[in-house]
Amino acid sequence: MRNLKNAAMAFLIPLPSIVFYLFFLRQNGRSPSSSIVAASHPLLLSNLIFFVNVDVLFYVIALLQSNHWMIDLYWTIIPVMLIHFYASHPLARANAVRSMVAIVLTYIWSIRLTHSYFRREKWEWGTREDWRFNEMRKEYGKHWWWVSFFAVYVSQQIFLIGICLPLYAIHSSTKPWGFWDFIATSTCISGIVIAFFADTQLYNFMQRNEVLRADGSPTVPNLNNGLWYYSRHPNYFVLVERRMLKREDRAEAYQVYQKRTSVWIPWFKFGIEEHKLKKG
Repeated sequence: MRNLKNAAMAFLIPLPSIVFYLFFLRQNGRSPSSSIVAASHPLLLSNLIFFVNVDVLFYVIALLQSNHWMIDLYWTIIPVMLIHFYASHPLARANAVRSMVAIVLTYIWSIRLTHSYFRREKWEWGTREDWRFNEMRKEYGKHWWWVSFFAVYVSQQIFLIGICLPLYAIHSSTKPWGFWDFIATSTCISGIVIAFFADTQLYNFMQRNEVLRADGSPTVPNLNNGLWYYSRHPNYFVLVERRMLKREDRAEAYQVYQKRTSVWIPWFKFGIEEHKLKKG
């Protein structure tokens, strides 16, 4: 029942933004000269909608549920909503090819991340929140109820609007498709492919450890093969290393892994002997 309720909530919660924006477009079409909102800058309007629908509404729901799970899910959806917002805004102007490529790549990125999210959550809605929020809840204690508004939602607005700025830039210029667009597209496709395989390798690693744990066998302390052999963060390039070092069963192996493996950009192992690292 909870799974169904959370799924329904996740589908319904963006409706205020969608209804408002459709109303905005309709009003602009009727009387563009007299409409106040028609003159709104796309970045200003997107931030206002984000603040009301995500920062405030998501926050209220999270307080009621004592769980900030929904913002994690909407990381996969908000960029898709933003690119359609920027593309359809009355002030939008863009080369058709550049716009279409950006939209298609955003959808592919979103599908990959959505699949990764639900696979990790065992295809359930709202079972748990990001482990970082759990840690902050313990750290801030009785103040977490108000700190979470800024730490979870306002900060996420800055991150999400920030990483989606290229989507706005594409729809604020009629510049034709060029060499740098080809480079950017190739880089984006490469990143999506690398992230997909890295996520799959991490998922398989965790599944194998769950089987070993259930059998009472020792687990493997660290994933250091596949893409993870060449980079410590090939899936998201997000640093979560402090968490690894807090675990006694993984700390020593991870310290060795840190010293031998590139942080972000996939690269060959550093030429350092493992036994020397333990001495140092």
